[in-house]
Amino acid sequence: MSAQLLQPAFADPVLDAQRGFRAALKALAGPGLIQTLQPTPSLEGLEPATYALCLALLDVDTPLWLAPSFDTPLIRANLAFHCGCPLTAKREDAGFALLAADDLLDLSGFDHGNDRYPDQSCTLLVQLPSLDGGAGLKWRGPGIESEHGVALPVADGFWRERERRIEFPRGLDLFFAAGHDLIGLPRSTRIAEERA
Repeated sequence: MSAQLLQPAFADPVLDAQRGFRAALKALAGPGLIQTLQPTPSLEGLEPATYALCLALLDVDTPLWLAPSFDTPLIRANLAFHCGCPLTAKREDAGFALLAADDLLDLSGFDHGNDRYPDQSCTLLVQLPSLDGGAGLKWRGPGIESEHGVALPVADGFWRERERRIEFPRGLDLFFAAGHDLIGLPRSTRIAEERA
């Protein structure tokens, strides 16, 4: 690994990682509500919120699968150095996966957990250009008082692909990140189209 590729991560690794972890937990506990992360470092190819999620969630015990658009020497070197996470080429071995909007139409191969250990499923970190501007959808379920209107800019086919991957309690949890913001989408959240 070339030292020239390494760039700064969190200014205060322990405190900033804890902040990032708490923001991630809040995002899953309140699906559809935007969580804004503290000022975070950036890395070419990763939005600040995406990079902060990686720094807060990944470690030596969390194999990471990179979609081709994120599989760059710079990203590989910095995640390996700052997080210590092993990188895997096999989706089924991944504890986390880093995806872009274009990768959401095929979620095959990722571990959905099992009935005994549903928490062992893969968590998807999805980087988007923004967290608004897509079709308006209503999110309902645990952590949502009645419903949240969310309009993520993702292909319609993603929602069907997600449905196919959920057999509660098994399923995939997702984080969507853009800029300094993130939204959590746990497997327990139900999605419906907004009625005009």
